[in-house]
Amino acid sequence: MASTETTVDGNVKDGNVKDGNDLAGLEAGLDALETVQTARTPLRKTLVEKILPPAVAVLLVLVVWQVLVWAKVTDSYKLPAPSAVWDEVQEAWLQGTLLEYIWTSVSRGLLGFLMALAIGTPLGLLVARVKFVRAAIGPILSGLQSLPSVAWVPPAVLWLGLNDSMMYAVILLGAVPSIANGLVSGVDQVPPLFLRAGRTLGATGMRGTWHIVVPAALPGYLAGLKQGWAFSWRSLMAAEIIASSPDLGVGLGQLLENGRTANSMPMVFLAILLILIVGIAIDLLIFSPLERWVLRNRGLLVKS
Repeated sequence: MASTETTVDGNVKDGNVKDGNDLAGLEAGLDALETVQTARTPLRKTLVEKILPPAVAVLLVLVVWQVLVWAKVTDSYKLPAPSAVWDEVQEAWLQGTLLEYIWTSVSRGLLGFLMALAIGTPLGLLVARVKFVRAAIGPILSGLQSLPSVAWVPPAVLWLGLNDSMMYAVILLGAVPSIANGLVSGVDQVPPLFLRAGRTLGATGMRGTWHIVVPAALPGYLAGLKQGWAFSWRSLMAAEIIASSPDLGVGLGQLLENGRTANSMPMVFLAILLILIVGIAIDLLIFSPLERWVLRNRGLLVKS
């Protein structure tokens, strides 16, 4: 029975009213936690927080670079001025080869990464879910992940010759272990309670893997994908630098090697900058949005 008491001014204070207010406050707090902020970030805030810092960093690097050139800390053929590298960019653009360099490497890298994704994902699930398979090939995957990608270039050339198949083989050998191990790590971090709840609801076998294991392991899997792309890109650059042939075309790695052969530091710096720009662009356009999506779905994306 609810308790009541009369206050000095004659009003009746009901204990149920207080309990109801507490419950309403608790529900409002939970609703606030679940509310997703959908307001668009102001353009000025985006410019100040996202674009201005890297722009300032790039400007500082260029200033320091130019100061070192003016100070003549080394010979000009070892450290060219930024203007010399820019002239190399303009020359490659006017000749119509700049985009060709980029596309040759990016198309190979993305296709090789997709192939590694198709192989590494089921392999990672198999290793994570089957104890015998983990005991048999788990250490091998870890060893392959620590093996430098450049080590696979000579045997790939001998096995497959100087062609695109050799490039893709090097990419797969460098990326598949990282993707598989990333997924294994993500599955290992899935709380057992999730698995028991899934079995209780009838999510067993492939259904449990698809609806319970994979979504719960997504953060670790995404980390493995990022590392897999990094290994893919590094493996491709190593293969392009070491293995050169007219049939392969000129990618960024081959451009870097051509600059070394011609003793042209502006060309070398151009190749390094393009390799760096492609790596940053892939991260900003593909992996960063995926990370934000995963964090947002888990309520971990905090907006200041």
